[in-house]
Order: sequence, then structure tokens, then C-alpha cells
Amino acid sequence: MGAPTMFSWVILSILLLLCLINSSASAQNDPIKNFCRRWGHQSAVVDGRLYIDGGLANYQDATNNVTNTFLSFNDIESADKNGMPPFYANLSKNDTIPSVNGGILWEDSINKRLYLYGGEYYSTPPASADFYSYDILYNKWVSFGAPPQEVQAASYGAGVSISSRGEAYYYGGWLSNASIKGWSGPPRASSGLIKYEMDSNSWSNLTGPDEMGRAEGAMVFVPAGDGGMLVYFGGGQDLYGNGTLTPQSLDEIYLFDVANAKWYTQKTTGDTPNDRRRFCGGATWTKDHSSYNIYIYGGGGFAPETTGYDDIYILTIPSFQWIRGPYPTYSNGTGTYPKSMMSCNVVNDAQMLVIGGTYSNATDKFCDVPIIQGAHNMNLGRQNKDNAIWGAYQPNLTTYVVPIDIRNVIGGKTTGAATKTVPAGGFDAPDLAVQMDRTAPTGDRTATQPSSGLSSGAIAGIAVGSSLAFILALAGCGVIVYRRRKYYSQDHVVAAPPPQNHMVMPGAGGWASPVAPSYNGGQTWPTHPPSELTSEQRSPDMHRGMSPKSDIQITRNTKGARPAELEGEGNIHEYQEGLSPLSETSQQIH
Repeated sequence: MGAPTMFSWVILSILLLLCLINSSASAQNDPIKNFCRRWGHQSAVVDGRLYIDGGLANYQDATNNVTNTFLSFNDIESADKNGMPPFYANLSKNDTIPSVNGGILWEDSINKRLYLYGGEYYSTPPASADFYSYDILYNKWVSFGAPPQEVQAASYGAGVSISSRGEAYYYGGWLSNASIKGWSGPPRASSGLIKYEMDSNSWSNLTGPDEMGRAEGAMVFVPAGDGGMLVYFGGGQDLYGNGTLTPQSLDEIYLFDVANAKWYTQKTTGDTPNDRRRFCGGATWTKDHSSYNIYIYGGGGFAPETTGYDDIYILTIPSFQWIRGPYPTYSNGTGTYPKSMMSCNVVNDAQMLVIGGTYSNATDKFCDVPIIQGAHNMNLGRQNKDNAIWGAYQPNLTTYVVPIDIRNVIGGKTTGAATKTVPAGGFDAPDLAVQMDRTAPTGDRTATQPSSGLSSGAIAGIAVGSSLAFILALAGCGVIVYRRRKYYSQDHVVAAPPPQNHMVMPGAGGWASPVAPSYNGGQTWPTHPPSELTSEQRSPDMHRGMSPKSDIQITRNTKGARPAELEGEGNIHEYQEGLSPLSETSQQIH
């Protein structure tokens, strides 16, 4: 056998071996069959799907944290027998696409795209600093080049997208060697507001409300004013620029007028939530725009009260009043299972899906209800037979009604007509009063996505074989990959573990706690509290003691793209890197 032939067979053997090893690893980390919990991910809604990307995960009974490399989705146009949107993990995402935690998916419902911005890497990041977009229509990822050098990638900030305007925003977040290549010195929180214009693929580095760096808060969009308002609150302030956060009180709200590029600050009244970080929330409103209601859930705490929160609060605007939500049912304190680093997405105005997260005070080791992939539904208007805030997902529920909790404070009816529309102490700025009395236009933006796509060089992950041995190896790998993708494309259902020390929860309409759900009546769930799995430890002070990580390079950018909704997750470095995100009690890890 000649040297070239021998060389070809060696190459073929190596490629097939690597393919088999990769397939074996994938089999062990099946995102459906082996799911335990996820956290620090980014999510977005476009049409009938809630997309989930990146973050960290635990699989099966493993206590080590791994990066979630899958792009998955919940089909929000239906509900399965467990009362949640079916989950699928059969979308395209190869190793050339970054998998980060603490970033954001900007959604563009007009051009049917997702844009992955920011976030940090749990392991060595790729050399490329490209800004990637997922084309929903063609199930492929596309690179739009790197942003300008002054646009630095941050993690665990807060952002939104406004599809009707073709704009996306990201405020604050951590700048560190986990997100920026070549970063030296301690992590610090950004004070800037990043703006991305989708149709022109252009970036702007705007100023925040002041020079203070902030991170781990939440931001939502409400259609008030000339073009809409970004509403930011919570999280912390980096007072000394050294990565040590102090609380940002939730009685002070920052609003950005997107049409006039102007910041406002407004004080709130009512039942102000305790200081918190890494929480999530979403906004909805009545058709008459007499009130905009922002629901938040959970979050981590600040020292010395680091345990966190398991509760719901509502900020109603324009009266700027905080309302303690209907969970937990008692008037003081928080629920039993504080949770943070989940994502929240409002679906069809009436419901909010809370995905994943980590519990911070648990003592046993549980998974986040694998049978429903850690998805939990908040019925914002409590439109179910039990008048419950936590309940089974209803795919046909598309109209928001104002619940009694809010009407008791601002007046009006279930359909709107709020009678209290001014803050108790008045507006802090006269111009803000004017803007809050206006309704932003819906916009007439049309699709601009080219039919031919980008050049072949911009499409991620394309490779061409150069020899017969290489082609054969790819063919062999292709068979394996095909079989695995066929497996993933099926709607797998994971059976709940045999009940031990369990209790039977109430009926399908709702439940008292997201930690003890009964989605379909008669299901049994362990009564033990969920807990955390830990691996790598992080020091109490944000990024200090952070394991070194390579980072993404930021340079220049090229073509156009588009936006997403809200995320208000916190920084994973505050506690232990491995906090297990346990969303409700389920499978115990022995």
C-alpha cells in the first residue's frame, strides 16, 4: 500500500473515530432525554416559538456544569399532556456559533431572525468576534461581522428589542475577560447603552442615565411616548468600578425615550420589592393603554441577605406603584425556594413563561422538572378556574385582563380604564408626564431580508472536502448525525421518577407555588426542597477569583440584522458558578 493511500486511510480512521466520540458525548448530553436543569441562558419569542439558547446546564445526575450548546424551542402554539408547550431541540447550531451565558437574543419578528449579542464564555471562546444571526426561515446561522471596537460585549446586562422600529438595546452589564478578549484588570459594570439598528446593521454607543456602571437588573419596553420607552430597574451599581455591586433600589426607575434619545428618572411608591439581582420580568398592557403592568419574579439578594427571593411583584405605570403579587399568598416574606438566573418571556400579552433558573437555598439535589424542561407558566390575568397566577399554559389565551391585585390599586375594569394614572408624588420631570400621556405608533416596518442571503463566506460552518477519504469520512459522520438529529426531532417525553415521600397537588387550573406544580391534575411531585449542585466556586464579590477565560474580540461590523424582548438575568459570578437551577421539585439525584 503506497504512502498516499496509507495517509488517506489514516485520515479516514481519525475522522471517523472523532465523529464516533462526538456522537457518544452527544448521546450522554441529550438535551431532552438527559435534561436536569438550565440557567443563565437567553430566550426570545418569534411567532409561535419561544427560542432558548446557550446558558449553563446539568445533565442527568451530573453535578458538573457544562455549556448548553443547543438552540432549542418551545412550541407556544400548543400544550402537551403536562400542561406546557412542547419542547424541541432539533434546530441548527454547530461549533462555530458561540454558546454563551448572560447574553441576549434580540428578536426580529418582521424578518424572522434572532441576533445573539453579548454574554460570557464558560470555557475558551472562539477566535472570531463576529455578530451572529439565526435565520428562522432557513434554519441557519449567519455572521454579520464584528461590531465596532467601541461596542464592547457585556454580560448579564439588560436589553430589549423593538421589532416595529427595527431597533435593539442593551444597557449595562459586566465587562470582563470572560466576554472581552484582552481585558485586563478586574471586571467592572458598564454605564453605556448599546443601540443596534437592524436594517442597516449599524451600532451606536449611547450614554446611560448617568456615569454609574450597572449590571444584573431588568429592562422592558412599553409603547408609551413618541416612540416607546425602555424601563430599567433593579440590579446593582458598581460604585468604585472594581466589580463590587451595591444595590440599585427598586424605588427608582430609569426610563429611556427611544424617539428623542432622552433619559428620565422616576420615584415609585407602594410595596417596593427588596433589593434584588438576576431576576426576570415582562410587560403587558391593556388595549386602551391606561396602564402598563410589569411583572417580575424571583432574583438573588445582596449581602448579607444573599438567599434571594421566590415571589412576584408588579410595577404598574404610569402611576409608578409597586404591588405585591398573589404569590406567595401571605403578606410578608418570600416563598420557600428563592430562584434566580431564569428568563421570562410574555406570550400573547396574557401569559409569561419562566424558563429555568437556579435555587440558592436548597439542600437536596433535584432537577428542574425534566418532563417539562424547567418551563413554568405565569397567568398574568389569572384567567383559569382556580384564579391562580401559576397555572397550566393555555395556547389560545391571547387577551390580557387586569387582575384584581392591580385594579384595587389603580381602579378601572378588567379591560382597562385605570383611574389612577399619575404618581402619588407627581412626575419627577414635566416632559415625562407628557410622554406617558402618549401612545407610541405601532410602526409600518416591512421585511428587508434578501432572498438570496449572504455570500458563501459569511455562512457559518460551511466546509468542502478535498479528498475522497475526507468525503467518505464526512459521509460516515453524516449517517451518525442524521440518526441523532432524527432522534432529536421527535417529541420525546421523559417519565417522572417514581414518587418518594410525595404529595398529590391540586388540580390543573393552578398551584400555590412554582416549586410544587400540578400541571395536569393528579401528578405527584417530591416534597423535598430543590437544591443546588455546585462545582467550581466563585468568590462572593462578583467576578473576583474568576477563573480565567478567553474572550471575544470586538472589531468591525458589516451587514444588516434585527431584534428581541426582555431579559433581566443576573451575574452568575455572584454566588457559585455551579448553582443548580432547579425550577420545581422533580427528579432527585442520588
